[in-house]
Amino acid sequence: MEEEELEFVEELEAVLQLTPEVQLAIEQVFPSQDPLDRADFNAVEYINTLFPTEQSLANIDEVVNKIRLKIRRLDDNIRTVVRGQTNVGQDGRQALEEAQKAIQQLFGKIKDIKDKAEKSEQMVKEITRDIKQLDHAKRHLTTSITTLNHLHMLAGGVDSLEAMTRRRQYGEVANLLQGVMNVLEHFHKYMGIPQIRQLSERVKAAQTELGQQILVDFEEAFPSQGTKRPGGPSNVLRDACLVANILDPRIKQEIIKKFIKQHLSEYLVLFQENQDVAWLDKIDRRYAWVKRQLVDYEEKYGRMFPREWYMTERIAVEFCHVTRAELAKIMRARAKEIEVKLLLFAIQRTTNFEGFLAKRFSGCTLSDGTLKKLESPPPSTNPFLEDEPTPEMEELAMEKGELDQPKKPKAPDNPFHGIVSKCFEPHLYVYIESQDKNLGELIDRFVADFKTQGPPKPNTDEGGAVLPSCADLFVYYKKCMVQCSQLSTGEPMIALTTIFQKYLREYAWKILSGNLPKTTTSSGGLTISSLLKEKEGSEVAKFTLEELCLICSILSTAEYCLATTQQLEEKLKEKVDVSLTERINLMGEMDTFSTVISSSIQLLVQDLDAACDPALTAMSKMQWQNVEHVGDQSPYVTSVILHIKQNVPIIRDNLASTRKYFTQFCIKFANSFIPKFITHLFKCKPISMVGAEQLLLDTHSLKMVLLDLPSIGSQVVRKAPASYTKIVVKGMTRAEMILKVVMAPHEPLVVFVDNYIKLLTDCNAETFQKILDMKGLKRSEQSSMLELLRQRVPTPPSGAEGSSSLCLMAPTPEQESSRIRKLEKLIKKRL
Repeated sequence: MEEEELEFVEELEAVLQLTPEVQLAIEQVFPSQDPLDRADFNAVEYINTLFPTEQSLANIDEVVNKIRLKIRRLDDNIRTVVRGQTNVGQDGRQALEEAQKAIQQLFGKIKDIKDKAEKSEQMVKEITRDIKQLDHAKRHLTTSITTLNHLHMLAGGVDSLEAMTRRRQYGEVANLLQGVMNVLEHFHKYMGIPQIRQLSERVKAAQTELGQQILVDFEEAFPSQGTKRPGGPSNVLRDACLVANILDPRIKQEIIKKFIKQHLSEYLVLFQENQDVAWLDKIDRRYAWVKRQLVDYEEKYGRMFPREWYMTERIAVEFCHVTRAELAKIMRARAKEIEVKLLLFAIQRTTNFEGFLAKRFSGCTLSDGTLKKLESPPPSTNPFLEDEPTPEMEELAMEKGELDQPKKPKAPDNPFHGIVSKCFEPHLYVYIESQDKNLGELIDRFVADFKTQGPPKPNTDEGGAVLPSCADLFVYYKKCMVQCSQLSTGEPMIALTTIFQKYLREYAWKILSGNLPKTTTSSGGLTISSLLKEKEGSEVAKFTLEELCLICSILSTAEYCLATTQQLEEKLKEKVDVSLTERINLMGEMDTFSTVISSSIQLLVQDLDAACDPALTAMSKMQWQNVEHVGDQSPYVTSVILHIKQNVPIIRDNLASTRKYFTQFCIKFANSFIPKFITHLFKCKPISMVGAEQLLLDTHSLKMVLLDLPSIGSQVVRKAPASYTKIVVKGMTRAEMILKVVMAPHEPLVVFVDNYIKLLTDCNAETFQKILDMKGLKRSEQSSMLELLRQRVPTPPSGAEGSSSLCLMAPTPEQESSRIRKLEKLIKKRL
């Protein structure tokens, strides 16, 4: 029995085991705090809760009675629920049947409404059927009446048109013909009707007859041969032009062509190729003649032709075409007689006439292929971009220093530009050759003036002066560019650009580089006299104040030429045809001026560097092992500072307008002086502890002076550029670290080597051996230290030592010159 009860309980538990989702839903619908309702109910824990102690078992009967009462209540609730569900199915079926009946009733009502709507629509159609028929009838009747009226007008108009044509009543014909053509447009869809087609053919015949009749009238009034009709224009011809406006455009073009040809017939006779007035020196007479003809036309025939025909402009344009052809033919025949002045005179008069046409006319009659019409360029601050009325005004603006000021954008292009002057383009080689010759003479004059007048005077207040010849050169360039662009924007501009490039290079080498002061070190020369002077203790020859100012002036001039050449290139590209812009490139000339700038800076650096060499040599020759106490800075430091204070303020004041190149000078001097100082520092051996302290004090003094180098001797103190400060701090700190290593005791060896590795980033064996030499250690002592260094510092791969060392230790021209000085010492010993 017990086994059966256990099986029953297990089966009951399996049946009552609900999924977590169902259990969660039950808890949400019927929340309860009763332990008996929990899914994880434990009977043992529940009983222990009811009877926590043995004394609580005394009221077990009462607890059992409560549980039995609860069970009976649950049974009653279950029974009530089960009975309540007995009639649910029957109630549901009854509700469904009632819903179906309601739907059927609703469907019947909708069908009735739809039938009634269809009947209403049919009734409306029957009511409006008659109204639509009346509307169609009205529309057709209106169209028929309108068409009959147009037909009546067309028939009457054609008859009147034919009659007026025979009587040459052109004034009435102009108005009537336009109306007949407008009416005829309404009958295009009726051309299948014979009567309509016949009327259309009569209109075309009348138009043809009118055109031929008007041409005959004009031929009689203005015959191709003989003189013009003395009576002048008549009202008949004026009305005939109005009719020609309506007829085929070819009639109008034929009238214009014949009239202009007859009007210019006298010009072809007066300015034949064999006439004296046909040559370039009398080109003014051609333009004076056409101006008189235009005035004569306005007085006599201005009212005869409609304003929209632009007859005055058409006469001027045809005159230009004829003149261009005639001038081209005569210049080909007499090409050897063309001179530069004559050519420029003819071009100037021609361009002036084209400008007159641009002011007088709009250019609306020009054909599409006659001229190139370029878009006006956008506003620019290019110093070459300015209003260019005359070369004299340009030169005046250049002299006033207005080259670097923003200019106004130029006016839109002249639509008549080149309409006549295009014929001069094949002969512009004469102009280009002349400019080549003139520029060559100008450069020679600059060279002669420089030799005669000498270098510019020292200027320490307002910065280095730019050579005046530079501005003169670019003024002349500007004048040539403006003239040539007015003549042509094609190949002649490219040829002129080549000439510009040639003389920019000549100016750079002959005027700028050719006048830079020469130094013995730069040329590598070595003389007995220089050795004797050095042996006697005199200082190395330095540049004079005038020479320093000259170098700064040449540098400033080269910088001005560099910037202006770049602007010249931009302006040339604006002036030339778009297809030729890629052929204009002045980068080579700009590089040439950059080379002059670099050479000038290098000369200034070499001069100051050479002035400091005797002081560094004196430093290396001092007996540093005998120094007994540390005092103020050494005499060689004072000498270096003195040379710096002499040169740097002069250079800074003369390069005030080119501050960036003064910064380059400072950087190059630091890159040259600091490695040389460290090289001489290694020559100071042996050094005592006190001597190393004195050298460390001197090194710190030089470091402070170098940091203050850009503003030394100036009333206005400026912060040195970060790039320069970084170089000085890095180089001089290395010198200080070398001296600190020298001052450190060399025992124990491991501590000394570690200190060297810590203080110097480029801890190579060569530098380490130089430091050991400075300490005065013997070779036997050095070998063990070098071996220890190699053990603690792995040997770098080939080329790594140079890359890890400071950039200041890279070979420089100054280090190469130190080798030359060693050779000089050997020669002095032999002497």
